[in-house]
Amino acid sequence: MKKHLIAPSVLAADFTKLGQQIELVNNSEADWFHIDVMDGSFVPNISFGMFIIKAIKKIATKPLDVHLMIVNPEKYIEEVREAGADIISVHYEACPHIHRTLQQIKATGAKAGVALNPGTPVSVLDDILEDIDLVVLMSVNPGFGGQKFIYRTIEKTRALKEQITIRNTNTMIEIDGGVGLQNAEVILKAGADVLVAGSSVYKSEDPVDSISRLKNIIADTIIT
Repeated sequence: MKKHLIAPSVLAADFTKLGQQIELVNNSEADWFHIDVMDGSFVPNISFGMFIIKAIKKIATKPLDVHLMIVNPEKYIEEVREAGADIISVHYEACPHIHRTLQQIKATGAKAGVALNPGTPVSVLDDILEDIDLVVLMSVNPGFGGQKFIYRTIEKTRALKEQITIRNTNTMIEIDGGVGLQNAEVILKAGADVLVAGSSVYKSEDPVDSISRLKNIIADTIIT
């Protein structure tokens, strides 16, 4: 059985100790760093940009999973890749020419992801599923960390996993928002491959242990 991946969200880190917080993940069982880039326009918050991605890349020993929560993401794809992104995800809702944007990401050598807001059905991916390496299902409304998990995401995960299986693509499903030990097993059983964990890791008493516990949950995929 293929092991699921854990991607701690840097947005929840203590930025007064960013170097230490990155090393913490380097020395844990985590697989990726999840980095949210927010512009204050597509989402009602501003996070960080290329300077921080470059700084993290200098220290990180694991791939950078960069989630662009921005309008006009196609303007920044090459710059994000040059800053150190290994996976670049753009929002379906922000891309009128999503197929072209996916091609643009892949041309840089990065893996291409598409993120969906809670109110966007997975059916919008029907015509592009074979072109996507990663689908990011937002399980909270994007913009802020620490929100409660939207349980409708479980049904969306099952539906998407079924399509991936039927069409035999290598697309991975990432769940982003409100993920923790209280719901990780049911999320994985629904078909998720990657868990983004922010507050449940960085705000815990022992982040390395929290990552280990999330990583070692055993959950066989059940599609019903």
